Amino acid sequence: MTDTLHLDDTRTLADLRVYLQRAARIDDKAVRLIAGGGTLAAYAPVLYRRGLLDQSPTILGLRTFRAAPIDVFDRTVTPQSMVERIAALDGGERTDIRLTEKDEQAPWSGVSAPRDGWEKIALIDSVLLEHIAREGAAEIAEALPTNAGDHIVHNVRSAVWSRPVGESPLPGGAAFAAVGLGFLGQPEEIPLYRTANWLRLSSQRGHLLVKL
Repeated sequence: MTDTLHLDDTRTLADLRVYLQRAARIDDKAVRLIAGGGTLAAYAPVLYRRGLLDQSPTILGLRTFRAAPIDVFDRTVTPQSMVERIAALDGGERTDIRLTEKDEQAPWSGVSAPRDGWEKIALIDSVLLEHIAREGAAEIAEALPTNAGDHIVHNVRSAVWSRPVGESPLPGGAAFAAVGLGFLGQPEEIPLYRTANWLRLSSQRGHLLVKL
């Protein structure tokens, strides 16, 4: 299975590369790329459930990019593989990227947020999100023992990032995601939407999707 992604221009290509590099620093295992209708939707996992007893919220970052109308695919690949393919273009004028032949297995990749029915329920201060992200990251770093295993790391991260932001239902992991994925710029009041058991935080730079 192989697909080729044709982005709109070199600026879009560079933007995608930065986003994927940020995503890899949070979770380097996989990103989901869905192309269709002249748009590439790039989903990056921040927090997700590991097993039936895990009550962690699922938090996904989403950026969209202009792509060629001929691009139609739904692939799950490693962010590093995409970064390497972009780097191989060596700063030229080419904007087509051939994806890897093999899809990655990711437990969150089959989770899709609803398209309709979103209702705005709050405005979240971006400055507050930055503060929560800093405080949470410091708390996690202090709580983790040296050479902690993946299970312990996940449990600590889940405990910290599951706490709500202020009086809203938004988990603090969304604040970490907003900072880590580069979704915050100038101070702004970011709208928070809800439908069923999903939340969506939509800044000027990207979206965060949360399944509670």
